Amino acid sequence: MSLSDEGVMLQYETIEKDVLQARAWASEGRFAEAIASLRRCNKRFQDVRYEQLLAQWQYEAYVANPPQASNTSAWPVEVDDVFAGSSGLPEIHAGQLNAHTLAAGIRYHGALIVRGLLSEPKAMEMAAGVQRALDACGQWHQKNQPTFDSPWYWRLPLPDDCELAPARLWVEGAGGVWTADSPRMLFELSEVFDQRGVIDAIAQYFGERPLLSVGKSTLRCVPSTIRVADWHQDGAFMGGDIRSVNVWLSLSHCGEDASGLEVLPRRLPTVLPTGTHGANFDWSVGPGMVDLAGEGMATVSPVFAPGDVMLFDHFFLHRTGIPAAIAKDRYAIESWFFAPSAYPSQQVPLWL
Repeated sequence: MSLSDEGVMLQYETIEKDVLQARAWASEGRFAEAIASLRRCNKRFQDVRYEQLLAQWQYEAYVANPPQASNTSAWPVEVDDVFAGSSGLPEIHAGQLNAHTLAAGIRYHGALIVRGLLSEPKAMEMAAGVQRALDACGQWHQKNQPTFDSPWYWRLPLPDDCELAPARLWVEGAGGVWTADSPRMLFELSEVFDQRGVIDAIAQYFGERPLLSVGKSTLRCVPSTIRVADWHQDGAFMGGDIRSVNVWLSLSHCGEDASGLEVLPRRLPTVLPTGTHGANFDWSVGPGMVDLAGEGMATVSPVFAPGDVMLFDHFFLHRTGIPAAIAKDRYAIESWFFAPSAYPSQQVPLWL
């Protein structure tokens, strides 16, 4: 064995000792310590076993300690509109994202666009990861058996009576994969959001550390063949009395030759009636209702570069934007964060 091989072996043995300690903490219900330790191990030596354990522990941390309010102060806290006088949706650079800009964007304008949260090479790398997760999901269905050694697709074990579980098939049938079902992408995305200050900004906005939704956080590739999309507010599915932020992350060029988002660029204080005014489904908002809610305001379809994000909550009215020149698939990840004190009952949270 060469000196370099010996060094690698010693490093691996050290990591395995740390993993054993993390397992001991998890067995004692000390999931915060266990998860933090195992994340450090995976950054030093990336291993599918560690990533699967992380996903499992992030869920088990919720099972052991269901969401409880840690914020006893009044919410929302009043903030100034730092984007007053701007037209359309406010935009900032990644370094300007904080609880104040987030709150002002959502509460006064409906959403906030953050340019350059990821570099284009990093966004393209993550887009490739989304495709690998989708491919692995397809292989799982073809073989009709779990591929337990895959870092890209490994179904998060949920109890048989979990009311959210049937939604997994619907998401996968629509060309998506739950982020929680891709241990590698869950790890990578958690690291990105932590390093870029996204989790801190949302935590300060909520007044408590957020939890990530299993059922609403999705890796997605929208095909270039899409031609129909329906208006909706996510509050129609989850209820209005919650506290949420969706981080919609573009991983490819969106809005010109690939689908993006078409939105009503204003704050709506409530969930609109569904299934009326020309709606195609009982859950969607009809085009006539969109016109009424806009009060003469036109909808907009922002153009996104790889690495841009849009942040909004469950009241935001939007649909998939389909440009006339659509010719390419669109890669994106949506990640829904909720406050423990106002978490939708039908969602399953992951500890961050």
